[in-house]
Amino acid sequence: MPTQPGLSDLRRAKFARRAPAALSELVGPEHGTVTLPLHLAWSGLTTFDLDQPRLRMSYYRIVLAEGLQDDLVRFLNRDLLVSLWPTLRALVSRDVREVWESSFDELAHEAQATA
Repeated sequence: MPTQPGLSDLRRAKFARRAPAALSELVGPEHGTVTLPLHLAWSGLTTFDLDQPRLRMSYYRIVLAEGLQDDLVRFLNRDLLVSLWPTLRALVSRDVREVWESSFDELAHEAQATA
């Protein structure tokens, strides 16, 4: 008898469906102030200054956790994501981290380089 997928399996499948095909699709801003739509930032801050490290990290955590594919490519920046990943990977859920590192060798490599 087949086993039911666990909650973590379901969450990983959700994040995998949302992920872009390639990191190069992430063309969001690198600097300046960005206001996230309510469906992403539904609690707390909605406007983030990407030039402030703590706000930038919060912004990336929110978009990775809540964003649909269109949000990910619109609000995340490939170069910024790769540079933040060694720290960011510890701040996102295990499901987000596993999906992004298994989907993108560059992030898995960044994680290994800092391990």
